Amino acid sequence: MQGVPMQPAFARTAEPAQAPVRQREFLTFRLGAENYAIDILKVQEIRGWEQPTAIANSPAFIKGVINLRGVIVPILDLRVKFQLPQASYDEFTVVIILNIASRVAGVVVDSVSDVLSLPEDAIRPTPEFSSATFDTRYIPGLATVGDELMILLDIEKLLTGADMALVDGASH
Repeated sequence: MQGVPMQPAFARTAEPAQAPVRQREFLTFRLGAENYAIDILKVQEIRGWEQPTAIANSPAFIKGVINLRGVIVPILDLRVKFQLPQASYDEFTVVIILNIASRVAGVVVDSVSDVLSLPEDAIRPTPEFSSATFDTRYIPGLATVGDELMILLDIEKLLTGADMALVDGASH
């Protein structure tokens, strides 16, 4: 038998393997004219506004507490936390119930927009500001969706340990 070089059955030009682009899902919402997004895995449910029971001597951003199926849930107003103009609470006001570090808390927002899936490479780092000017620790990134800029929030960092201690004090 004449020596004919044998080609392996799978001989092909090796193409570099494409690593799958990791997607992250966010719940998007509005406060005033701005769009925000939080990790969907932190969201327990979305509810309409109900007047919470006020807690004496609590900070302005803690609106009070509600009883959610036997669980006392503090309600926090992100407008107040972000020092935005006050909005009226009505039938269109939305409360996002979150699981934050084994606690349950609700945040008041103007409206919930959508669940958004973003590839990790679409998330841009937050611009650096002087820490005396603006605290960006709770903003892990920004993303552009269509013509809109989306501000990504790390809800656990936003509600710092001191804030959560106030929340715990208000809900017990």
